[in-house]
Amino acid sequence: MSIEDKKHAENPSVGVKGKLSFVRDGAIKLPPGFRFQPTDQEIVFQYLVRKVFSCPLPASIIPEIVNICKFNPWDLPGEWEQERYFFSKKEAKYGHGNRVNRKSSDGYWKATGFDKHITRCCSNNSSSRKKEMITGMKKTLVFYKTKPSTNRTHWIMHEYRLVHSPPSPTTTTSNDKKSWIQMGNWVLCHVLLNKRSRKSTEDDNEKKLASREQLMNQEFTRNDMISIDCKPTSKSLNL
Repeated sequence: MSIEDKKHAENPSVGVKGKLSFVRDGAIKLPPGFRFQPTDQEIVFQYLVRKVFSCPLPASIIPEIVNICKFNPWDLPGEWEQERYFFSKKEAKYGHGNRVNRKSSDGYWKATGFDKHITRCCSNNSSSRKKEMITGMKKTLVFYKTKPSTNRTHWIMHEYRLVHSPPSPTTTTSNDKKSWIQMGNWVLCHVLLNKRSRKSTEDDNEKKLASREQLMNQEFTRNDMISIDCKPTSKSLNL
């Protein structure tokens, strides 16, 4: 056993060659007080690009799931309260077609809004000026439950993918969806439960609890009044 392997066995948070590892049982496990909150640019250029081109990652912190859309969001590894990140691969809906299968056992993911371009500046060899180069796309999806009936939920997924421009980019525009081709089959997915929905759920629970306590207090007061009214008086005893 090498020195690196021995260190890894003694401290599993340190991977081979000193690379940090925070994945446990298919989920992110960070020390108390730590948060993994990368920007869109960091997600695309520091993690997804390296994954697609099989380069070393900054840290082993994002677990892999073969097809994330097959899972209900609440069944994915990790805590609901935390924002979760996964590497995944797309599965074609019909054989080798371009449509993606986004169905799970209890619902499906539906795209909403427009894809967001993730850009970075790169120097142009022909001039000293800088130009923008689009290398990433961010798609937002919402989960719909189909059992017992179709309902929109508060589960959201941000799906990041790499793209490259066609051979003749001067004849196309960045708004033309067909002018960008995905690179590789890996995507990086950010799954979260809408914070507003969590807050409204907590408020509803507090209101229900307060209402229940109020009813219990009213019931106790009513019982006390009944017990007082039922006490015999001097008139009823003809004293």
